[in-house]
Amino acid sequence: MQFFKSMDIDFIGSRRKFFVVAVSLLLMTITAFIYRGGPNYGIDFAGGVLMQISFRDNNTALHDIRSAIEEAGVKSFELQSSENFILIRAKKTLKSQEEFKNLIKDSIQAKFPDNPMKVERIEYVGPAVGEYLSKQAIYAFLFAFLGMVAYVAFRFKSGLWGIAAVLGVIHDIIACFGFIILANKEVNIIVVAALLTLAGYSINDTIVLFDRIKENLKLCVKENFAAIINKSINEVLVRTVVTSLMVFIVASSLFFFGGEVLHTFAYIMVIGTVLGVFSSVFICAPFVYELEIRRSNRLKAAIKQSVTRSK
Repeated sequence: MQFFKSMDIDFIGSRRKFFVVAVSLLLMTITAFIYRGGPNYGIDFAGGVLMQISFRDNNTALHDIRSAIEEAGVKSFELQSSENFILIRAKKTLKSQEEFKNLIKDSIQAKFPDNPMKVERIEYVGPAVGEYLSKQAIYAFLFAFLGMVAYVAFRFKSGLWGIAAVLGVIHDIIACFGFIILANKEVNIIVVAALLTLAGYSINDTIVLFDRIKENLKLCVKENFAAIINKSINEVLVRTVVTSLMVFIVASSLFFFGGEVLHTFAYIMVIGTVLGVFSSVFICAPFVYELEIRRSNRLKAAIKQSVTRSK
């Protein structure tokens, strides 16, 4: 079944319009950063309070405890359960540990009047862990980018292609981060994992497109570089749209029905799916064209200057 018949869109001719859209998305991130006053860091990066509780009846449902804590006005927290106790990790607030303990205890006890709750311990989780995780996240992204540049440069025998591919991925991550800040989503380890997943998904689409360009460079030696890139994009466009649509549908299902824990991850994947297609088709390939044309012009100018000097 064919959704689209033969296509002949001039992507290279319209590349400057696409570059304007890409820059606008980056400016949106800067605007969101200024508007929100920076990212809304979660417990993993900002520190918080760790509270361990237990119940007489250990069969208390975790989602009921979550509901009780939310009713107490605590919005940023995580729950972890075991056979005998439940850990509550909440983002640091202006309340003291004692105030926080009483707030949580009163709310949960009101929710479960027939099941007495006991506070086993409560302590402050400092930002030192957050600093460590921040460094590890930065290292993760740097090694991922370097690995992508090295692989694409080796695979396509051109460092310019590697740079273009990674710039597209960086654009996706920065733009997606802008949407995270704009929606005031918490930045935690789940966000880092989702952005790294997005980077892998985005580079995959780009490599498929670059592989078709490389193949057509060998088959269509008489055509100019712009025509070959346009031909390659049009050939893989249907495949890119259909596969990305499937990922988009799955991510949307997780976003609406996956629950609170998966909500942020699904939100990033929904936006990242669209951004991944945009960067691969409208940024990476046209940017390769710009880089190759500029390099070719510099080479011609150098040869011309050398010939002029020899005369």
